[in-house]
Amino acid sequence: MRVDLFDFDLPPERIALRPASPRDAARMLVVAGDTLRDAVVRDLPGLLRAGDCLVFNDTRVIPAQLEGRRGEARIGVTLHKRLGPRDWQVFVRNAKRVRQGDIIAFAADVEAQAGARDEDGGMTLSFLGDEPVELLLERAGQMPLPPYIASKRATDEKDREDYQTMFARESGAVAAPTAALHFTPALMDALASAGIEHETLTLHVGAGTFLPVKAEDTDDHRMHAEWGRIDGATADRLNAVRADGGRIIAVGTTSLRLLESAAGEDGIIRPFADETRIFITPGYRFRAVDGLMTNFHLPRSTLFMLVSALMGTERMQAAYAHAIRDGYRFYSYGDSSLLLP
Repeated sequence: MRVDLFDFDLPPERIALRPASPRDAARMLVVAGDTLRDAVVRDLPGLLRAGDCLVFNDTRVIPAQLEGRRGEARIGVTLHKRLGPRDWQVFVRNAKRVRQGDIIAFAADVEAQAGARDEDGGMTLSFLGDEPVELLLERAGQMPLPPYIASKRATDEKDREDYQTMFARESGAVAAPTAALHFTPALMDALASAGIEHETLTLHVGAGTFLPVKAEDTDDHRMHAEWGRIDGATADRLNAVRADGGRIIAVGTTSLRLLESAAGEDGIIRPFADETRIFITPGYRFRAVDGLMTNFHLPRSTLFMLVSALMGTERMQAAYAHAIRDGYRFYSYGDSSLLLP
């Protein structure tokens, strides 16, 4: 399938640089069948049905952005995927100045040694010393804002709170599951009062989620790998929701991708603890989810391909054109959409 089918023009002023405040005041475009409806996130309890279940990703973003030096060369590092207690797969800015075995010096006396390059376009990095890597990152790292935000303003202390969802518990992500940034305790109470359930799973979002699709055809794109887990009890409860006539609504493409990875051809969700490279494009038959709440994605991205697979490419192109005309805010800190096939 041609990648240019998923292209569209996005004015740069539509890119949100800060989240809405309060979080549940963000706008939400409801796409249900062939209809479009403008709403706000706090309307969600009235847009779902009693017995439906929202599924959140409880991954926690770590300070995965590091600035350092190798000699006189400035080196930028973004952690991508953990390989061991002290080893990470990373993407490197100014990578031509780094060779295997080189020591990179970061802030706060944090050092790491460069390893081999990998097939995903990055390299391995081993942190030196005896302190847990988590402590080193808290000292030397910054929140890894997406490049389309970081290129427009500096990361600051406020991002440590803004770029974390209320469900964040399991440390390991280097990008936030941003659809859940819109939720507040008050909204969760309102959802519970409306009889809407919720569950959590874990998918550690990697920096590969921001990699551009360089291929001209989707068949030639290599999808990045991310590690996720759904335990047996959660899988059983989700299967019971559907058995009782409720719908499973994924909050975010990360939740959706993990649910679909864990579901069999029979639509039954099974326990899962592994990497997934699932790449969802139009023609995919969804097995585990009945809807999706998600932010607005980049042109030509794997995530815009995913929402097009769920709702239809023409319908999503029309929905995004409406959102652009009507001033919706795009990307990680932007507004939301509720997609109900």
